[in-house]
Amino acid sequence: MTSNHVQRESKVTLVTGGTDGLGRAAAVLLAERGYRVFAGGRNAERISALQQFASERKLPLEATELDVCDDASVERCIAQIERTAGPVEVLVNNAGIAIAAAMEEITLADLRKQFETNFFGLVRVTQRVLPGMRSQLRGRIVNMSSITGKITTPLFGPYSSSKHAVEAVSDAMRLELYPFRIHVALIEPGYIPTNLNRNAAELSSAYAKNAEQSPYAPVYHRFLNAWGKTTKTVRDTPEDCARVILRAIEETPPRARYPVTLYAKIGVIARRLLSDGAMDARFRKTFKLNEFRASLLKGSKR
Repeated sequence: MTSNHVQRESKVTLVTGGTDGLGRAAAVLLAERGYRVFAGGRNAERISALQQFASERKLPLEATELDVCDDASVERCIAQIERTAGPVEVLVNNAGIAIAAAMEEITLADLRKQFETNFFGLVRVTQRVLPGMRSQLRGRIVNMSSITGKITTPLFGPYSSSKHAVEAVSDAMRLELYPFRIHVALIEPGYIPTNLNRNAAELSSAYAKNAEQSPYAPVYHRFLNAWGKTTKTVRDTPEDCARVILRAIEETPPRARYPVTLYAKIGVIARRLLSDGAMDARFRKTFKLNEFRASLLKGSKR
């Protein structure tokens, strides 16, 4: 790490989605580094497991119930943190879900569910902690985005659009909060194996089951094939991402964006250098969209 890191203190830190996956890894690492961490989650079993883990290792980490989609839950959680530890000084907005489906087919209810967690949940928690940060003229907000917030593939429209929104709101907040000495940084991971991916399969199962009857059936097949290849080659871990989150918290000033995984770093460069046409051509080849189009045209001439 470079010499421009802030001195580490026992800062009050809230990690949303902090009882599993990337959030859990970040919560544990930060607690090991001396931060006073509150890891919020919805699953009682995971909350209990993380609390036991922290207790056994005597970490300054408390696992707590937090549903970022619920106003009352957010208020209860943060009010309790403020009573027991003081204002939140570091916020890691990690809670998120993923739904894969063609944009024509996804229900508006599922699309709202996607945004309620990934976008509105992030805004809800951030709005609640900002008055405390502003009153102290300091704070750090780390928002979990994704490389798909920059590069979208077929069937990732719901998830990618929510992450595009996270990118935009983070850019706005980074400028708005600058006078108050509150730093905002984005984490942009590529694929990292976590329960998010298993949960995504469950949330997307209705669309996958109906794929054979879908007009987009070949696209679903290519997507699943490409996804299978990706999951077999990735070696990155949640702990790798946690170390980048730590950098985003301790570097002063932080970078605006931190890509995580080689794929994400390549994606950032590709998005910067390639035109939309070139990017489209790449994905048309990957998903064999030219062949699919040709088959449709051939069928219409019969």
